[in-house]
This record gives sequence, structure tokens and C-alpha cells, in this order.
Amino acid sequence: LASKGSLYLTRPTLFTHIATREATQAAADDLFAVVLSGEVKIPIDQRYALDDVQQAHRDLEARKTTGCTVLTL
Repeated sequence: LASKGSLYLTRPTLFTHIATREATQAAADDLFAVVLSGEVKIPIDQRYALDDVQQAHRDLEARKTTGCTVLTL
């Protein structure tokens, strides 16, 4: 024991998920509502035309991108 109590180790996980379709839909609705209201902003750092998808992959693999990357139609 440490002088201020027990010591323990934690680590992040990627295995949490939303179990039902209804809960997933509710969470998505909440997210889209705050994004559409402007309360939450998602900056897009680079855009690639769908025809340039190969270049987009090359740039991602070469770590030439930052933040959000989107493909446009």
C-alpha cells in the first residue's frame, strides 16, 4: 500500500460498445444534433475527391495528413 491508499493500474480499452440498435440510434441522434447546432465543430483538415482515393491512402500511410480527412463525391 502507498501512503495515500492502494495502488492500481488501469489502461484504456477499445472494446466498449453500444449494445443495441436503439441505443446506437439515440447516441447518433444526440451527436448529430450538437454538430448541426454548431455546439460541436468538427474541422476538416483535408478533402480528397473520390477519384483521388489512391492519393488519399498514400498520404495517410505516409503520415502526411492531420486531423479529419474526408472523401468527396
